[in-house]
Amino acid sequence: MGQNVLPRPNRDERSGRHFPLLVLLFAGSGCAALIYEVVWFELLELIVGSSAISIGILLAAFMGGLCVGSLCLSRLVPARAHPLRVYALLEIGIGVLGILIFFGLPFAGGLYSAAGGKGMTGLLFRGLLSAVCLLPPTLMMGATLPAVARWVESTPMGMSRLGFLYGGNTAGAVCGSLLAGFYLLRVHDVQTATVVAATINLLVALVALGTSALSPHAIPAEEPKKPAFAARARRGAVLMTIALSGMTALAAEVVWTRLLSLVLGATVYAFSLILAVFLLGLGIGSGAGSLMGRRVASPRAALGWCQVLLIAGIAWGGASIMLILPYSQLGTGWTGTIAGKFLADFVKCACAVLPAAFLWGASFPLALAAIADGEQDPGRLAGAVYAANTAGAIAGALATSLLIIGWLGTQGAQRIMIVLAAAGAALMLGQKAPDHFAAGWSRSRRAVWIAVIVVLAACLGWTTPPVPGLLVAYGRNAAEFMDVQGDFLYVGEGVNSSMAVSRQPDGVLMYHNAGKVQASSVSRDMGLQRMLGHLTTLVPEHPRSVLVIGCGAGVTAGAVSIDPAVERVTIAEIEQLVPRVVAAYFGPHNFEVVRNPKVRLEIDDARHFVSTTGERFDAITSDPFDPWVKGAAMLYTKEFFELLKRRLNPGGVVTVFVQLYQSNVEAVKSEFATFFEAFPNGTVWVNTTEEGEGYDLVLLGRLEPAPIDLEAIARRLSRPQYAEVKRSLREISFFSTEDLFATFGGTAADLKPWLQDAQINRDRNLRLQYLAGLGLDLYQQDSIYREIMSYRRFPDGLFVGTPERLGALRAKMEAVR
Repeated sequence: MGQNVLPRPNRDERSGRHFPLLVLLFAGSGCAALIYEVVWFELLELIVGSSAISIGILLAAFMGGLCVGSLCLSRLVPARAHPLRVYALLEIGIGVLGILIFFGLPFAGGLYSAAGGKGMTGLLFRGLLSAVCLLPPTLMMGATLPAVARWVESTPMGMSRLGFLYGGNTAGAVCGSLLAGFYLLRVHDVQTATVVAATINLLVALVALGTSALSPHAIPAEEPKKPAFAARARRGAVLMTIALSGMTALAAEVVWTRLLSLVLGATVYAFSLILAVFLLGLGIGSGAGSLMGRRVASPRAALGWCQVLLIAGIAWGGASIMLILPYSQLGTGWTGTIAGKFLADFVKCACAVLPAAFLWGASFPLALAAIADGEQDPGRLAGAVYAANTAGAIAGALATSLLIIGWLGTQGAQRIMIVLAAAGAALMLGQKAPDHFAAGWSRSRRAVWIAVIVVLAACLGWTTPPVPGLLVAYGRNAAEFMDVQGDFLYVGEGVNSSMAVSRQPDGVLMYHNAGKVQASSVSRDMGLQRMLGHLTTLVPEHPRSVLVIGCGAGVTAGAVSIDPAVERVTIAEIEQLVPRVVAAYFGPHNFEVVRNPKVRLEIDDARHFVSTTGERFDAITSDPFDPWVKGAAMLYTKEFFELLKRRLNPGGVVTVFVQLYQSNVEAVKSEFATFFEAFPNGTVWVNTTEEGEGYDLVLLGRLEPAPIDLEAIARRLSRPQYAEVKRSLREISFFSTEDLFATFGGTAADLKPWLQDAQINRDRNLRLQYLAGLGLDLYQQDSIYREIMSYRRFPDGLFVGTPERLGALRAKMEAVR
């Protein structure tokens, strides 16, 4: 590969001619990278699970690749190689690997399902799979900035220009986040998204190659000198500061994403908006930092002052999310349409996140300018800063998501972030350096400013509020419940979610998670939860072993556990605080299920547990989060229902909860049609309010088509050992076998005309979470219920029994609207 050697002083001049184009190319790289990140995480979560541990492993593998790639480029690729050609080859490699990963993941998933599992072995396999899939392309992603860094001089002005590339890359990432979350995955699927990202990589590579042909590379005339000890010490301080900056940035993203998902609703759209706002702030800040780094006398001092301002920015972000945004009217005038709602949510995110994100973005180019000396390899300098920032980000994200929130809550996490920002500020402003201030500062004056920083951090950290119980309980609707009477018995933040238990003045218990009531002791909720459990054990002939997906308040699991025929109950729950705390509070309503000796708790993502366990069950019941909660749709896909079928013993039954409230007809149709794809003989069982209005329902599927023997069920319920089951049914107004089965709402065949336009929820599109996310603020449950019931007819052949019992069942069904 021939090169034209130019004098070093001309490098910045020649690179400047095409620098705006290079910024656009980096924007394309960022767009493709974010699309890949969304797609890869979504696909890998289907395999290794979506618990905090699994997400942490995926994040470590992804960002670890970026870190190592940024360090290795300058050591593996000689300085004489044309930076734009190296960049182009990296982009081609990323695109090729992106396609290979997409088609290779099914094979990797099959291998993992056979070998992965619980405990340390399972964690090792999760890490190995994540590393094999993510490290190769992310190594190349991390190498792109150091590669192009050799296109500029290693002077403060030259290095600070790289901040524009970083900003362009981040701006592209904003576009990628919104493009993936609001269009590619909502309308198409992961295959289309992958092809789009790979196409962007190819276009970027072609333009970079064409530009390289027009712009010869200025090869350094001599090997860079090894910096002196003092210079290395000052560089080490800068790298430590930018590492602390990355640590606080990713820690804040973890904490604020969790809190903002309560404020906005934990939909896939909310997560895309939060990420886009965070990246937007980084991009704008990076551009501003690049301009500042070229003009200020001391980039080190500017970097230090950025960290001082970050102390206030972090404090503002947390306080505004918890104390202002949930109760503000900001953007409420726009919420009449879906687009207006998203715009209002975007503005709320921006108010809280942008100030700190701007400062984190500005820190990166200032750090580049601060370590530039004009004599070192710019690729190695850029790689060192990028690697330090990324290494700090990995540590911050993992420590916060896996340890700190579970131990100290979001309040403690934000206090630690403030302390770390103060440490970075003190490291820069408290150190004597040649470029520190034009007039220079005495040691005593530096000590005074360090004391001021410590006092500021202490005051703002002390005043950081804990997460309000009202926000945990009611999320985006917290303002509507400010005057509601009641006591919070428990408010807690687990590794995976935040939850609360409240008692109303009338004695009603409520379990809150994901910013809404997930279960309660009111009749409509108890009716569904117990009906779900009792249908699961009464329909199969021999329900000896039952799997319950999602513990919640434990009422469904409790209804399952009191059936005398049931010998073993396995509860798969992702958050350990739920069975330990929430189910304990609901003990009088769930038959003290967590203390039942036949019950075994598996703290694991349900999909991961089902895919890796070798057990089979006589019945499985699934009561996961609302399908609009990001990730919950993974438990409603055709592939997951087929997986449940493979875990059933002959004669086995699967039941699934479906909500009608806070949903829309498209989402409900998708849930029905997807379930019926796996269980063509499936049936629907409805739960109504005291006024007879539709509220929620149960889907029931059987491994083999078989009638429901009403006589056999009635005989079982008449036995003395079933007295507790009968009492449980009476408490939800089912006084006979006919009362229970009169909740029949239709068969798959009955509803086929209604489901003609339904969209099937598959692993490759997770269509349900995009449909359900649009129904978060809707309460159309009764109209959806009426549509379903309009197709109902008495099911010939579904029930067997005496003519008298069948006649009584028909009469009760006709009495139901």
